[in-house]
Amino acid sequence: MTFLFQAILGTWFICSTNFPMWLKGDKTNPTFTYSIAGKKGKNNVLLDEVKYQKKNESKKLTGFDYQHSTDSTAFVWRGKGALSFVRSKWKVVLQDPDGQWAVIWFSKTLFTPEGVDIISRTPQLPDKTLNNIKSLMASNPLLARQLINMHDLPVR
Repeated sequence: MTFLFQAILGTWFICSTNFPMWLKGDKTNPTFTYSIAGKKGKNNVLLDEVKYQKKNESKKLTGFDYQHSTDSTAFVWRGKGALSFVRSKWKVVLQDPDGQWAVIWFSKTLFTPEGVDIISRTPQLPDKTLNNIKSLMASNPLLARQLINMHDLPVR
């Protein structure tokens, strides 16, 4: 297993994003929880659980993340159950050396636009840290074009 694979395990809070699903306002408190999937014969597969609140009810989307064979920062998400036909490519583009935050880029799919999430081990990042991350994003060609539509999510 790669260092990144181990470092991404656990729960992450979305602090800032340009993903329409989180910006509409009807889905709040989104988190990602990554754990080792334990699929037989499959190395570097994560169980990916996305949780959020909608009308005071907990909701969950589940899938599997398959780590790219030559790029340890890249994954392909495949939905589980009714979502098994849905796939999405994503990549950890920036990562805090202390493991407290990361920036994830995800590709466009039939259902979603290309976008970026700033994720953290805590529900909210200090403004200074968030501004530093955004300045790092501005110097990265893949992320810079995403900044214009980024919005910080409220903590509820």
